[in-house]
Amino acid sequence: MTIAAVRLNHAVLFVSDLERAVTFWTRAFDMEVVTREPRANAAFLRLRRSGNHHDLGLFGLGAAAPARPRGSVGLYHLAWQVDTIEELEQARTTLANLGAYTGESSHGATKSIYGADPDGNEFEVMWMLPRSEWGAYENAAPVDRLDLAAELRRWGGVPTAGRIVTGEKGR
Repeated sequence: MTIAAVRLNHAVLFVSDLERAVTFWTRAFDMEVVTREPRANAAFLRLRRSGNHHDLGLFGLGAAAPARPRGSVGLYHLAWQVDTIEELEQARTTLANLGAYTGESSHGATKSIYGADPDGNEFEVMWMLPRSEWGAYENAAPVDRLDLAAELRRWGGVPTAGRIVTGEKGR
């Protein structure tokens, strides 16, 4: 028997400086702080368009906490999905403005921008082709150069992730 999960619900990161991490994630992704847990030096954040209780937990360990060496065993990165290719382009601009942009690539069915938070936790912001367009990428995940301008011309205005609208202001 297997676990009948439907998707990853949230991620939790250990960070050296909780306030610096909260500032980064709220500026980069316009997340809102749902709650704080002072006894654990933790904060829980939600994406503004999410129907989830929280999407990211941050636990501050303090400046003396050793960083995990890049390429060591453990989590490589998180992937945040956007609804349109235009939102992926905006993600690249946002990360560049924050000094957090680290690269980009095309994986066939997904188009990706990469970044890192102030502690070096890597993440991906990705847009997925419409399911009907996966074709040869159904069972493939190449790592190719992303031509975002061409992808914008081809896929502009095509939503693929759906949006959950919550709250009084439609956030």
